Amino acid sequence: MKLDGIKANFLGDSITAGSGTTDAATKPFHALIAARHGMTARNYGIGGTRISRQYVCTTGYPIHDHDFCMRIEEMDKDADLLVIFGGTNDYGHGAAPFGEASDRTPDTFIGACHHLFRRALELYPDAKIVVMTPLHRCHEQAPSRCGHPLSDYVQVIRDVASMYSLPVIDLWSISGIQPEVDIIKEKYCPDGLHPNDLGHVKMADIIEVALLSM
Repeated sequence: MKLDGIKANFLGDSITAGSGTTDAATKPFHALIAARHGMTARNYGIGGTRISRQYVCTTGYPIHDHDFCMRIEEMDKDADLLVIFGGTNDYGHGAAPFGEASDRTPDTFIGACHHLFRRALELYPDAKIVVMTPLHRCHEQAPSRCGHPLSDYVQVIRDVASMYSLPVIDLWSISGIQPEVDIIKEKYCPDGLHPNDLGHVKMADIIEVALLSM
């Protein structure tokens, strides 16, 4: 797809917001891609947020419980591109149940993915909509509150996006960022979760190529 001069919405969590970088305005992956193409990148990342509904504030900051299903309704609707990048916080500190394949409401993780991707299509019928899987993180095999490793959340995102015929940039598989490898953690993701400036450059290069090929 063409990136030059387009308007793009990036719905995400702290990684999209720029946590871990030295400048949240210019260093996140979307800002880097925007600078290369004269693209308007609108940053809808909020740290600590999850795709699924959170009825009990689990972070101590109520804004962090404004889930993706709520926030997709509030974004500018004139985007040519919508990128959805979440799920790591549903695994890390989400209080919603994992859910069943038949779920279609935001109250479980599986249901929230269905709700979110369907609403994306309804609200942005003329835009390119792209889903990105979570990155690897330290201790990702430890069970979530629901008893699932992060890889299970990644697989749900892949499967539900496929059901709605949405392209997936599978950062879990192709980012090259695996912080359980010490040298990779030190270079790209020092806290084991949030990529640093160099990590965002690495992400931007991969995401840019993927978007241009769509």
